[in-house]
Amino acid sequence: MITLSADLLKSFQEKTFRTTDSTRLRTPQQAVEFVNERGFIFFWPVKGVNMPSLWCGVAGDRPVADAHDDPGHTSWGWKDQMLDKRVWYYGRILRKRNTIISLKTAPYFYALSPNFGEPELEISDQYHAGQIPLEVKLIFEALLEKGPLDSIALRREAHLTGPKSNSPFNRALDILQRDFKVMPTAIAEVGTWKYAFVYDLTHRYHPGLLEQSRFISENQARDHLVTCYFKSVGAASEKQVQSLFGWTQLEAQNSIYRLIEKGLLTNDIKITDEPVNMVCLTSF
Repeated sequence: MITLSADLLKSFQEKTFRTTDSTRLRTPQQAVEFVNERGFIFFWPVKGVNMPSLWCGVAGDRPVADAHDDPGHTSWGWKDQMLDKRVWYYGRILRKRNTIISLKTAPYFYALSPNFGEPELEISDQYHAGQIPLEVKLIFEALLEKGPLDSIALRREAHLTGPKSNSPFNRALDILQRDFKVMPTAIAEVGTWKYAFVYDLTHRYHPGLLEQSRFISENQARDHLVTCYFKSVGAASEKQVQSLFGWTQLEAQNSIYRLIEKGLLTNDIKITDEPVNMVCLTSF
């Protein structure tokens, strides 16, 4: 068994997470380059999940500030500014949290989604098979018929405006984003706060995704995503991989084992202060 110090791992992650003063993100273009380097990041840090985020890349390794004038909230402006620029893929993907994915990595996520080339038929088939609730179908069909809609107009067109529709509407949007069927593409100055996402169908906004992912097998997709993850975090447990991507234990295990066989990962690593053995990037 190989033992690595927790300080060494922390130093590695300070570089890949861009949390040191010298590596901090200072421009929107640097943020795009950061996402391209990492493959995917969270917008804000997620409790209990060790992953790079745009917030920490801008503000350093600290919690998201409540004060609206905190310098770290520059990240919020960049996120909104980039929504309609097609420089990355944004949506509630990993752990149902806001995730930013590089355009190069997005096809690997898409290859694992329930999209096979006929979105209109697929959404109907999923609904009739009991795989998705009615609200998912209504939202998809409203966007299909009306084009991009802000969240307020979308609720109206999907007939989900009642008070009891709040949770079903939000849950349906989470499902649609998780499945790479719908994504936020702009900001509209509507509603009480003069701020709402504009949503569009993924296959309409990024028409090349289907073709780019067509010949990526599930194993190739999983292995690519796991490789990106370990290049960001350095070391992680099998359970952390499974939890992050929402895969079965066998799916996570098999991907890790394939990467160990290729020499990209090394298992049975002990990190000081960690209660379980970890898998580590071989080049760590």
